[in-house]
Amino acid sequence: MTLTIFLGSLLLAMAIGIPISFALLACGVALMLHMDMFDAQILAQNVIGGADNYPLLAVPFFLLAGEIMNVGGLSKRIVEFALALVGHIRGGLGYVTIVASVMLSALSGSAVADAAALTTLLLPMMVAAGHAPQRAAGLIASAGVIAPILPPSIGLVIFGVAANVSISKLFMAGIAPGLLIGVSLWITWAIVARKENIVPPPRKSAGEVFATFRRCAWALFLPVIILVGLRFGVFTPTEAGVVAAVYALFVSSVIYRGLKFSQLYGIFVTAAKTTAVVMFLVAAAMVSAWLITVADLPGKVVGMLQPFIDSPILLMAAIMVLVMIVGTAMDMTPTILILTPVLMPVVKAAGIDPVYFGVMFIMNNAIGLITPPVGVVLNVVAGVGRMSMDSVTKGVLPFMLAQFIIMFLMVLFPWLVTGPAKFFH
Repeated sequence: MTLTIFLGSLLLAMAIGIPISFALLACGVALMLHMDMFDAQILAQNVIGGADNYPLLAVPFFLLAGEIMNVGGLSKRIVEFALALVGHIRGGLGYVTIVASVMLSALSGSAVADAAALTTLLLPMMVAAGHAPQRAAGLIASAGVIAPILPPSIGLVIFGVAANVSISKLFMAGIAPGLLIGVSLWITWAIVARKENIVPPPRKSAGEVFATFRRCAWALFLPVIILVGLRFGVFTPTEAGVVAAVYALFVSSVIYRGLKFSQLYGIFVTAAKTTAVVMFLVAAAMVSAWLITVADLPGKVVGMLQPFIDSPILLMAAIMVLVMIVGTAMDMTPTILILTPVLMPVVKAAGIDPVYFGVMFIMNNAIGLITPPVGVVLNVVAGVGRMSMDSVTKGVLPFMLAQFIIMFLMVLFPWLVTGPAKFFH
C-alpha cells in the first residue's frame, strides 16, 4: 500500500502538470499523511538538509564553466580542432561531431549545453555540405548525451550524493563507457552515411593540424587538468568545478578575448537559474528519500526482485529495462533522485559494485535524454536547429539503438566498466 501511495501521488501530481520538484514534495506529504506522521518542520528540515551538501557545489561551478565556454569561444575552438583532425574523412563532419562532443563532454558535463553548442556550430555546416538534416540532427543529439557519462558529469555528481558513493571513483569509471559510446556512434555513422555521395574537404597537412592545435591548445588543456588533478588527488570533484570555471573564465577573457565584461552578468544569471532548478529538485527529493527509508520501500522492492538477487546480470538487465521505461517519460535528474534510494539497497543486496551500477544507471538516464516522447536533448536540438521534433526523432533512432546495444553489452560483461576503472583510479 505504501508503494502504491508513493507512486500514485507522484504520477498524479505530474499528470496534472505540477512541476517535478513540487510533485516530489506533494509525494512526500502524501506519504507522511499515510503514515500518520505529518510534520511541517520535518518537511522543511529535509528540504534545507537536501541542498546543504558540500559535493553538490560542483554542480553550479561546472554549469558556470559550460556557459563561459559556449559564450567565450572555447566550444568553437574544440570544433575547429576536430575539423582539422578528421574533417577530411568521408562523412567527415559526422566524425567531427563525435570527436567534438567527446572533447566538449570532458569540459562541461551537461548534455543540454553540449547539444546546444554542437547544433549551433555544426548543424548548418552539415546541412550545407549535403547531409540529410534529420540524420545530422540525430547524430548531434545522440553525441550530446556523452556528456553525462564522461567526467566531469553533473549526473554522476548527483548520483554520488544521493547514493553516498565516491564521486572521484564514479568519474574515473565513466571514462571508458563514455568513449565506447563515442565508438558506437562512429561505427553507426559510418554505416548510415556510406550512401551519401558528399565530397569531403581536402586533408589538412600535419603543419596545418599542428597550427590549429596551437590555436586551440588552451581549450583542449582543461580536461587534462581536471582528469590529472582528480587522478592524483590534487583536488576533489567539487574543487575541480571551481578550477574549471576559473580556468574557462581566464582563457575566454584573457587568452582568446572572446568574452566581454558586459556578458558576464548574463552568464552568471543563466548558470544561477539552471543551478536553482537542479538544487531545488535535489532538496525536494531528499524529503521523498527520507520517507522512502522510513517506510522501508527498499525492503519491499528487494522482496519483489528477490528472484533476481542471485543473478546480478539478470538483476542489472531488469533494472536497466525499468530505467529505460522511466527515461521515456522523465528527465534525468528527477529519475536519479527518485530511483537511487529505492534501487541502491537492491544493488547492495545482490553484491553489485555501486560504482559500476552508478555508471550504468547514469548511462541509461543519459540515453533517456534522447528517447521520445519527452527527450530533453531532442527538444533542444529541434529548437536550436529550427526543426520538427518528429524529424529529429527519426534521425536519432539508429544512434540510440547503438547506444543501448553498448549499454547491454556492459550488463553482460561488467569488466568493460570495472576493468578500465581500476586502471584509471
